[in-house]
Amino acid sequence: VQLQASGGGMAQAGGSLRLSCAASGSIFSINAMGWYRQAPEKERELVATITGGGSTNYADSVKGRFTISRDNAKRTVYLQMNSLKPEDTAYYYCNADQIKYCSGSGCPLIKTLNDYWGQGTQVTVSS
Repeated sequence: VQLQASGGGMAQAGGSLRLSCAASGSIFSINAMGWYRQAPEKERELVATITGGGSTNYADSVKGRFTISRDNAKRTVYLQMNSLKPEDTAYYYCNADQIKYCSGSGCPLIKTLNDYWGQGTQVTVSS
């Protein structure tokens, strides 16, 4: 099982970027997914989460600017980031709070991964 993030890069203040995180592997189901970020010398912080049913939660700092969404068929979560600010500069990580996946040919066993992290993607916003 892998969570592959993409879409990071550089943007100017006021600009936009869209992050994607695709889950791959013999996945049976994914519960809530989310984005977190970590700036240099700072703690990792929540950006946004979305449940399997589509309920969302945002950090106050990104409300009204960022939108999280997911495509369950594609097992992908997105983060549309608008009106970017220099303080949004950070490494953005994708997270799934629970992934159930098939183990073995023919899926004889379903295993669970909790609090599963993908590799991050860098977002840099210049003023």
